[in-house]
Amino acid sequence: MVAQKSKVTIFDVAKASGVSSSAVSYALNGKPGVSEATRAKVLEVARELGWKPNGAAQSLAQSKTRRIGLVLGYDPQLLAVEPYMMSLISGLGAELEHKDYSLLVRMSMDHDDEDAIIEDWIATSNVDAMLLLNLEIGDDRIETMKQNPQMPVLAVADASLTAGLPTLASDDAAAVGLAVRHLYDLGHRSIARVAGPEELGHSYIRDAAFSEATTELGIRYRCLHTDYTPASGAGATRRLLSVNPRPTAIIYDNDVMALAGESVAAVLGVHVPSELSIMSWDDSFMCEAAHPGITALNRDIVRSGHMAASLMLKLIDGEDVGVVEEPPYVLKVRESTSPAPDDRQA
Repeated sequence: MVAQKSKVTIFDVAKASGVSSSAVSYALNGKPGVSEATRAKVLEVARELGWKPNGAAQSLAQSKTRRIGLVLGYDPQLLAVEPYMMSLISGLGAELEHKDYSLLVRMSMDHDDEDAIIEDWIATSNVDAMLLLNLEIGDDRIETMKQNPQMPVLAVADASLTAGLPTLASDDAAAVGLAVRHLYDLGHRSIARVAGPEELGHSYIRDAAFSEATTELGIRYRCLHTDYTPASGAGATRRLLSVNPRPTAIIYDNDVMALAGESVAAVLGVHVPSELSIMSWDDSFMCEAAHPGITALNRDIVRSGHMAASLMLKLIDGEDVGVVEEPPYVLKVRESTSPAPDDRQA
């Protein structure tokens, strides 16, 4: 058995018992959620290690912390330049502050780190609710939250990805239809997309919708997946513009890649929009300030943050929250899209 420490934590007990920290918390606090065999094992290990309950932690677990937890599994370099997350946090923070709540944000560099933070919050009740972002297909965080129903959670994702968890959903498939139809009506029959990471659930939803929409309209479609950063967007643009015939339009999955793509086109001598139309998913001030201005799929992300905060506060109060739809996307047409070049139409 591990040598006794001056202060034994539930994480020490979890490691010695071979179970999660949340399971240890349930066992030590007499809560349901673990088998009797596991409870007995945890109690025995805790006794042998000399674990003693932390009075402050117990008091915290029995009262509201007035904190909402958010783990950001973002590349810091991307977080520093992409407006989406800061807009969402602005909406979250404003609504929570209005209700005397705060937002506790943690950064994670990998899945194991994020899982550990979530398990810690569940075990210690260090937050009153959690917000899940950037779900992947078969995301293990969903099962973790379903096994711990005492912790309110809201997922921001397509409802098809959340397995019944309370969800703030956007209709990405409908947005794809707006973008593709706009380009089709301008005569484009060869388009490309610079997408985000392939493992993300919303990339999967968009991939399927783009494939269906372009096939239905008889449009030639190519897609390159990236990590959302401006550098990866620029690199994907160079590759797409090196093929012959090159696409007459490119849709980017975020604004910073669209801006980088527009710059690459200028350097390569490809005129936007007469030779190449460019569109962005998610509008921002950068799309307006760019020259030419970038056509974008617009949604009020700050409002989405307000909505997410309001829904989490309802969950904390014990109210049922199913699937709530964000306001629909609106196409903001600017100077970066124009009719396809006559000699390039199919």
